[in-house]
Amino acid sequence: MPADPLHRAGKSQRSTTSQPPSGSGASAIEVRRSARRRRTVSAYREGDRTVVLIPARMSEAEEQRWVTVMLDKLAAQESKRLLGDTELAERAARLSDQYFGGRARPASVRWVTNQNTRWGSCTPAEGSIRLSHRLQGMPEYVVDYVLLHELAHLLVPGHGPRFWRLLEAYPRTERARGYLEGVVAADRLPHLSASDDE
Repeated sequence: MPADPLHRAGKSQRSTTSQPPSGSGASAIEVRRSARRRRTVSAYREGDRTVVLIPARMSEAEEQRWVTVMLDKLAAQESKRLLGDTELAERAARLSDQYFGGRARPASVRWVTNQNTRWGSCTPAEGSIRLSHRLQGMPEYVVDYVLLHELAHLLVPGHGPRFWRLLEAYPRTERARGYLEGVVAADRLPHLSASDDE
C-alpha cells in the first residue's frame, strides 16, 4: 500500500478552518501538521488568525480536541494579560451590543477581590457590575459568559425564563457554566499533601 502523501516524513501540512468556536477571539484557525513534531502542541496568534502546531500523526479527533485546548489556553493568557477595569467595561459594552442590541448599559464594570463565593454581581439600581478576581486568567468565553449574565440582570431581575432566554443568544453558555461548575467541584475535592501520596 503506498504511503499517504499527506503524512510523508519531513513535510508539514496545513489545513485552515474559517469557523473557529464562538468566543475564541480569532476569525480563522490554521492547523499546521509537522512530521518533525513528536508530542508537543503549541499555538499563537498571527494577526486575526490562530495558528496551532501539532504532530502529523494526530487523528482528526485529537486535532479538534487540541485546537479547543489551545484556544482556551491562549484566551486565558490574553484575559490575564489584557483585562483591566477599563478593558472589562469596553468588553461589556461590546457584548451588550452583540447579544442584547446594546440595551444593557452598565454605569460601571470592575474587578473586585471580595467575592469569593460568587463569580459576579450586579446592582441594577446603580447599573454596577462587579466580577470576582478569581475569573482573571480563565478562558475568555468564561469571562464573557459571566459578563453577559450580569448584563442580563440589568434587563431582567432574577433567574426566571426571560432571563435564561436572553442568555440563549450566547452560544457558549452551557460550556462556560460547565467550566465554572468544574472549578467549584475541584475546589471541593480533598487536597492531598505530598506526605499523603507516599
